Amino acid sequence: MGRNIGVAVLGYVVMFVGVFLLMTIAWMILGADGAFEPGTWDISFVWIVASIFVGLFAAIPGGMLAEKLGDGRALKILIGIVVVLGVASAIPDPGSAPAIRPDGISMWDAVSSAVQPRWLALLNPVIGVVGIMIGASKAKAG
Repeated sequence: MGRNIGVAVLGYVVMFVGVFLLMTIAWMILGADGAFEPGTWDISFVWIVASIFVGLFAAIPGGMLAEKLGDGRALKILIGIVVVLGVASAIPDPGSAPAIRPDGISMWDAVSSAVQPRWLALLNPVIGVVGIMIGASKAKAG
């Protein structure tokens, strides 16, 4: 069981690194003006679409890894991690509403202050699970 937990955690780390790298590239391409609605911390439609694709494609290697290195339990544990952390991250922050977004923000400011629609926050774990399952099926086929 310990091996399966380790494989699942490794699969999640692979997913996390994938999301980080791909979203960094998206930030470098779009910048603050492409990632946010004008003058606000609300993410743009383009950023929403990018984040959906990034979440899906970053989850595929995690699913492949869990399928190849673990048994069926590793895949289930990885899915559990994605669902639990995804739902937890969708819980609203009771903090105050963000101020008007200044020009020239860093990616780190964007990460900490961005406001995504609630439906997207709830969709993210589903996207992750779909990507994991795609990856697992690719690993089985190959």
